[in-house]
Amino acid sequence: MNNFFVILAAGNGSRFKTKQKKQYVLYKNLRLFEHSILKALKSKLFKKIILVADEPSKIKNVYSKDLIIIKGGKERSISSKIALKYLKKFKPKNVLIHDAARPDFSLNLIKKIINNLKKNKAVIPFINSTDSIKYKLKNNMYNLNKNKIFLTQTPQGFDFQSVYKLSIKDKNFVTDEASLFIDLDKKIKFIKGENKNKKITFTEDIKKNINYLGLGFDIHRLILGKNLYLGGIKIPFHSGLKGHSDGDVILHAIIDAILGATRRKDIGTYFPNTKKFKNIRSPKMLRPIIDNLSKLNIIINNIDINLICEKPKVSKYRNKIINSISKIININKDKINLKGKTVEKLGLIGKEKAIACEVIVSITKYD
Repeated sequence: MNNFFVILAAGNGSRFKTKQKKQYVLYKNLRLFEHSILKALKSKLFKKIILVADEPSKIKNVYSKDLIIIKGGKERSISSKIALKYLKKFKPKNVLIHDAARPDFSLNLIKKIINNLKKNKAVIPFINSTDSIKYKLKNNMYNLNKNKIFLTQTPQGFDFQSVYKLSIKDKNFVTDEASLFIDLDKKIKFIKGENKNKKITFTEDIKKNINYLGLGFDIHRLILGKNLYLGGIKIPFHSGLKGHSDGDVILHAIIDAILGATRRKDIGTYFPNTKKFKNIRSPKMLRPIIDNLSKLNIIINNIDINLICEKPKVSKYRNKIINSISKIININKDKINLKGKTVEKLGLIGKEKAIACEVIVSITKYD
């Protein structure tokens, strides 16, 4: 294994309109350049990883002894040339050069590039354009065949000596190393890239979707002569839950969890113990809460439920309850988990005189 990985992260990102430079912006809870470092390390395919940064002193190497941070130039091509000159002393066989602005490449793509370097001097991933492409020449517009348009990506893989010689001789500011080979009509092996491996160029390329969690809890006494409702369905049982409504602790806990995640107080704020809501069924309470989520561009990621009781046994009704909640909330049942918990005969719940429920809900708000 004599492969080296270069990450270019020294640019100004002039089209990325923020005070903070693009490469330091958080994306999926990591700084943009960190995704490339961690993936290269995880692959275990490289002797050294070179991070080319604008200010190396700003980046503390907490990642690996195999990571080296060096100072880059004002242009991408200059930073690339600096990295290649630095690597020369290691006598690499292959080098992969990658733009830190592409954090979503896969380990499989790295492996494909290295595998293809066994028989090729340059291996470049690409995708075809999904847009119709026009070309302007003087005052005339021409249609181009998008199936013959290659949108090249990084990482790009090279035989080190080949790319080093071309880079040292080049006097132009090329936008990628593939251009060095194309300009001199050198052979390139093009391989299929990845649609998800997009370059982050503008601030809107980083979706600021915010996740929130909410915690809900409810408990009601069991009383004889009342129907038992759990998760919106009627459960055959000798007792039901005492409450101003139908006492459905599962749906009540879900409502409170959603209200908690959206910072909208509690269930009593919207459904007080008044004549209007006397004996109301809990699905009627939950649906307006769900409708409001849609208006706020909020989706539910998942719901985790603990139903705490001695009886009835949750396992007997789990699927029915989950299917019921799925229909009420209009989410896939795979996003709902229901667990049964006992309290080892302790307290009111242990004596089968009460049922409690706790719920955690995860939601995402989209711009």
